[in-house]
Order: sequence, then structure tokens, then C-alpha cells
Amino acid sequence: MPAIKDLGAASRTSPIFSPDDVTVIFVLGGPGAGKGTQCANLVSDYGFKHLSAGDLLREEQDRPGSEFGEMIKTYIKEGAIVPQEVTIQLLENSIKATMEKDGKKLFLIDGFPRKLDQAHAFERSVVPSKFTLFFDCPEAEMEKRLLNRGKTSGRADDNIESIKKRFKTFVETSMPVVNEFEGQGRVVKVDATQSPEEVYKEVQAKIKERGVEPISLKFVST
Repeated sequence: MPAIKDLGAASRTSPIFSPDDVTVIFVLGGPGAGKGTQCANLVSDYGFKHLSAGDLLREEQDRPGSEFGEMIKTYIKEGAIVPQEVTIQLLENSIKATMEKDGKKLFLIDGFPRKLDQAHAFERSVVPSKFTLFFDCPEAEMEKRLLNRGKTSGRADDNIESIKKRFKTFVETSMPVVNEFEGQGRVVKVDATQSPEEVYKEVQAKIKERGVEPISLKFVST
């Protein structure tokens, strides 16, 4: 991942990319809703590049010489939201790097935006999203999944204290994003309590209604 050299996105007042050229789908859901699993399916079948905001932040916190590393580490441990300027710049850098490397222009951004001002800032300075894919899952089910994952994940935030903080943060800050975009007709909501296979079938059916087709269908001659 390219290192942060500056926070240029923070001062930009118009998108650097056009939605006609770059397709971004935000992927939201509470911690443990299964976003990563479904993103992997979409990458395989639809040709998306999967960008996990959380993974990018964790990579940056561990990058030698990062001026943001310790700050990111503290925010993540507390289940708090890292300042948007840092997260948005990491995402922009990754989009640029991916386009330069392999020409991909389809992006799933997983776990972002986590607040309304993040959503507004990203769409204002980077590119407007096509829609938000929202995995709807009750807190009790997500808690069970995360505690199970914590047995092997090694992640500092897969413990009951951090999980409770993450749930609270999600409800208070991320749900307003879902609600605003839903009011704009830009949310695809999926029942994430089903098996992963059933969830994916629902995802495929619903995004097809939005004009998103698997790679194999894109190249079928008419």
C-alpha cells in the first residue's frame, strides 16, 4: 500500500474521479456481519478490487516511520473512529495505485464510511459512490461471531470490551449514514443472519437490479 505523503484529499472541493469512470460501492454492516466474506465472493465473480478501510489503517499503523501509526493504534484499540482525513487519503492512494497497476475501476470499500461527515468528505473529494451494500445483522449474532473469531484472529479488538464499544460506535455513527443514503435510494439492504451462501444469493439478486453483473455476463455477446 502506498504510504501517506500528504493529505491532499482533505482540502479538495471537487471529486478527483468521475463516477462514470470509477465505480465505488460502500459496504457497511456492524462488526461481525460478514462483510469480508461477501466481499471476497464479489471480488471473485465481479472483478471488484476490495479495499478494507480497517485493513488499510492496520497496515499504516504498522508501517515503519508512519507519522500516523501510534495515533491509529490508539483509536483502533479504543473502538473509536480514526480521523477521516487519514482514512480517506489511504483509500484514495489505494484506488490510484490499483488503477495504475492493473487498470481496475470497480471498488468495494468495506467498513467505510463510518460517519456521515466521512461519507460527505469522500464523495466530495474522491468520487460519489454508486450505492451502499448494507448487511443487516442483530447485535447478539454479531457478538457471537466476533468472540468466536477472536479465538484465532489475533486482533486486539476481538474481545468483549472492544466489541461492545464497536457496536455502540456503529449504531451511533454509522447507521445515520445508512439512513441518509437509504433516503436517497442508494442502499441495498441484505439480511445477514442467513448462511453465507444464502446471503450471497441475496446480494447477487439485489445488485443485479442496480445493473451490476458478474464478469462472465459482461462479456456475453448480444
